Amino acid sequence: MGKCDTCGNDYDRCFEVTTASGESFVFDSVECAASRIAPECVNCGTRILGHGVENEEHMFCCAHCAQSVGVTGVSDRVTSGS
Repeated sequence: MGKCDTCGNDYDRCFEVTTASGESFVFDSVECAASRIAPECVNCGTRILGHGVENEEHMFCCAHCAQSVGVTGVSDRVTSGS
């Protein structure tokens, strides 16, 4: 059994995640993992579970949030105009 580092639940199906910086955590669910290690959007505070948008200093959940704080030259996707 493992004990979740977020909620403290003892669970026989916990899993371990090692971050890029070498920190290791044990979680009982993806939800607990996301709430502990996923970055937050600088503008709205949403946990970034996808690619997000970055500039040199900050991470955002989407181009709209980046643009809301003055970041230029970002887009979520390009459409063909249809």
